[in-house]
Amino acid sequence: MRDALSDFTKSTFIHDGKTRDVYRIGSGPAVIVIAEMPGITPAVAHFARRLPPLGLTAVLPNVFGDPGRDMSAGYVLRSLAPACVSREFTAFATGKASPITVWLRALAKQAHQECGGPGVGAVGMCFTGGFALAMMVDDTVVAPVLSQPSLPFPITRKHKRDVGISDADLARVKQRVEQGACLIGLRFTGDKVVPAERFQRLRDALGDGFIGVEIDSSNGNPYGHPANAHSVLTNHLIDEPGQPTRDALDQVLAFFQERLLVPSA
Repeated sequence: MRDALSDFTKSTFIHDGKTRDVYRIGSGPAVIVIAEMPGITPAVAHFARRLPPLGLTAVLPNVFGDPGRDMSAGYVLRSLAPACVSREFTAFATGKASPITVWLRALAKQAHQECGGPGVGAVGMCFTGGFALAMMVDDTVVAPVLSQPSLPFPITRKHKRDVGISDADLARVKQRVEQGACLIGLRFTGDKVVPAERFQRLRDALGDGFIGVEIDSSNGNPYGHPANAHSVLTNHLIDEPGQPTRDALDQVLAFFQERLLVPSA
């Protein structure tokens, strides 16, 4: 384990014959933090550390990459290439969830049993951004967050509107929304990897149950967001009061608290 994760405990989780390492920190109801490309970087670990002071457990499965390693362009490419061709991830196909989400749903159920609370939260980022939506088909996931959901890659008009799950699963998510569930989505307005059409599809399907947070990254925006701004909660977070990315982070943390922490009687 690299120093960036020295304060986390490491265990393994096995489901359907697949074993992965899992890193945890904190206590209380669980939030499954699914790392962006290229893996559990120090920035992802830093986000996870925000959860324990709220009374929550951060649960980080190692789905790709070298946990604790710093991000670099070469490292991203070395993680991205095999993931794109792996049967566990659906990078190009439309109308289906990545198979790895079945494993993640099983992890969420175990985390709920171990950590208690009304359910678990889940946040996916970038390549894994839509995984929290796929996990929402289970009642266990009560606080899903889609941070810059990038799959399937927006190659065609159909890909741009696709949300990374089947129509049947989307109908199940809609049913849960009608029963009181909701979810948050985050993107920068200029992020071509996360097209506006994808968020519009979720609004069309889920109405007010989808809380879409879109942060201005247009040319000359007053916040200093670069044109290539992508990672709302990590690499492109400007952690200063009054900044839209800080507001988005605070909204996500408040969402986890509201949905996962049961008030004392």
